[in-house]
Amino acid sequence: MGVQPILSENAIVVLQKRYLKKETEGNSAEEPEDLFRRVANNIAQGDLIYDPQAELDRTEETFYSLLSTLDFLPNSPTLMNAGRELQQLSACFVLPVGDSLEEIFEAVKQAALIHKSGGGTGFSFSRIRPKNDPVKSTEGISSGPLSFMAVFDTATETVKQGGMRRGANMGILRVDHPDILDFIECKGGDRQFNNFNLSVAVTEDFMGAVEDDRLYFLVNPRTKQKVRSLGAREVFERIVASAWNNGEPGVLFLDRINRDNPTPQVGEIESTNPCGEQPLLPFESCNLGSINLSNMVRDGVLDWERLERTVQAGVHFLDNVIDMNCYPLPEIESMTKGNRKIGLGVMGFADMLIKLGIPYDSAQAIGMAQRVMECIQQEARQASRDLALQRGPFPHFEGSLLEGQWDTMRNATVTTIAPTGSLSIIAGVSSGIEPIFALAFSRNVLGGTELMEVNPLFLEFAKREGFYSEELIPEIINTGNLGDIDGVPERIKRLFVTAHQISPEYHIRMQAAFQRYTDNAVSKTVNLPHEATTDDVRDVYRLAFQLGCKGVTIYRDRSRGSQVLTKEQGAGKGEIAAQEREPRPRREVTFGMTRKMKTGCGNLYVTINEDEEGHLFEIFNQMGKAGGCGASQSEAIGRLVSLALRSGIRPSSVIRQLRGISCHLPVWHQGGKILSCSDAISKAIESYSLHRQSLAGNEPKPMIPFSKHSEEIQLRGACPDCGGPLRYEEGCAKCPCGYSDCN
Repeated sequence: MGVQPILSENAIVVLQKRYLKKETEGNSAEEPEDLFRRVANNIAQGDLIYDPQAELDRTEETFYSLLSTLDFLPNSPTLMNAGRELQQLSACFVLPVGDSLEEIFEAVKQAALIHKSGGGTGFSFSRIRPKNDPVKSTEGISSGPLSFMAVFDTATETVKQGGMRRGANMGILRVDHPDILDFIECKGGDRQFNNFNLSVAVTEDFMGAVEDDRLYFLVNPRTKQKVRSLGAREVFERIVASAWNNGEPGVLFLDRINRDNPTPQVGEIESTNPCGEQPLLPFESCNLGSINLSNMVRDGVLDWERLERTVQAGVHFLDNVIDMNCYPLPEIESMTKGNRKIGLGVMGFADMLIKLGIPYDSAQAIGMAQRVMECIQQEARQASRDLALQRGPFPHFEGSLLEGQWDTMRNATVTTIAPTGSLSIIAGVSSGIEPIFALAFSRNVLGGTELMEVNPLFLEFAKREGFYSEELIPEIINTGNLGDIDGVPERIKRLFVTAHQISPEYHIRMQAAFQRYTDNAVSKTVNLPHEATTDDVRDVYRLAFQLGCKGVTIYRDRSRGSQVLTKEQGAGKGEIAAQEREPRPRREVTFGMTRKMKTGCGNLYVTINEDEEGHLFEIFNQMGKAGGCGASQSEAIGRLVSLALRSGIRPSSVIRQLRGISCHLPVWHQGGKILSCSDAISKAIESYSLHRQSLAGNEPKPMIPFSKHSEEIQLRGACPDCGGPLRYEEGCAKCPCGYSDCN
């Protein structure tokens, strides 16, 4: 039967929720070892394409051992779909977006098919003519790339990926596109394009103009003519300010990416996958997998032989995935098999350093990163060459950059540092090459129980060295790290440094160290403290460019989905007033009206009452269907909204918080879409307010300006699965429960 996987409780929960086959009743139809056996058996069959007499049992056992020991895991679609009806095994795709209406909506359709199959998509919108540009066929004017991005965003929201993975997109615009300023600031309110990660594709000419503080030209992609010039430093500062505000846009160094494009004779790279680590040609996909570096340490020493064996088996596995894949579009199959790109990466790097006794933010750690990735790169290329001698080179090898370096090569690329959100939970290790985000945190589970989860390596060290106590863990949860906690040895504090304790410079230097020996790119987030300045963001972007990174993403703590602090009247200069408010008492008799709202859970009756001055004072919610979770939740929302209104919170603020929250059963009601009971309550409150304005003879005005995107508003401060706080790592918003907005 082979090795039985040793999995944590968290890993089992994630596997049951997202990966294991389900019966019609929703129960798991397989155990974790069955999943690994299913995947190993299916991918091993790729050998038969090249050798009908291949020893499948031997290959299957090699692959099963690779997975069940958690030494290596492929990207999520392979774990989910291999050996099942769908058989779509790729995680990332790039689709071209042309300038005509036909091309644009063909890309929307293609993206929907990919999302349905469990993949994420990247797009460059740089070919679309700018807004107000003439459209000859209709004698009208263009609405510009942002208007069409909204169509992609809405389509992504609509397509549900079998309940297993949600859609994710990368949206890219060249820095010399005439609409670049609108693009940079289009997510300023966190109210649209929430299914997109955004990046500006900057050129080396632009970066040079930033340094020299000179103008650069914007170019109309339709006419290829220069239309006007902007100050490069001003545009760069806009990018910096927006990223400081909410983490977007990121930056891609497009010229550097295309210098490393292995097949320039096939085409130019315009975009990447959703997290930016996989540059791809139009219609290209890539299959990714990650080596568990934590498993490569034995008795405080790195086992280089085990690492090399894992790399060899991983390359074999990923090359087979290309042949066993069922592609969503014939164009994608043709381009993918033409280049046969694979992306072998890592996870558990921070855990590996801890086991080796090396602090993450040290020169020794940077050196170890380079040594490890150089070994993986060299061994992966040799394994690819060995496969090419057996199976033949990738079809586009002739004329590629590799032709002058190797006599043959099976894969155009072999290495990528990808996000490992769910995979690292399954493996029970730190994410990708990220530092530890938190040593301990509390998590709410069913029934309202609060569980404290502690980094297992820290727990092991604390007990072994005698400083563990029951009081220690809550103290760590409160402080977030070991910095000011008494009783913990200084060398332990130094070893267990967390993401927000690490300087931005070391974040970037670590990314650059891995990039040096990575064919594609590196997914990493530079985590900045809340008090970080725009100067800090600017320094990160410039250092990333100087050190050879292919892109960079930052996230300033609590900069997205958080409430803005305001000064109260009477507060001292520079102070924030913190007032504890008691809600106004309720009178015996109040007046209002009840509105019937249709929701996916049934009819919801929302009663809204006023105080004696005509101000909204309280609401009551009653479900048409008695009992159940929906009824209790709507009652709870009513109580909390009433508490807010009676405490002086503006109704518009309440509406803003409730609107756009979605569930799995949206419905249409009176010409509009009700996304959830919360969304219905927000619309009922606003309708009541508009009605009152009308009775008073005032022109009704929406309390919150409507836009065609208002139904897609999602504040990404809390996990939509468990309600816990989201972390920003590897270019993704992620949660310890297994949720990630990138998969």
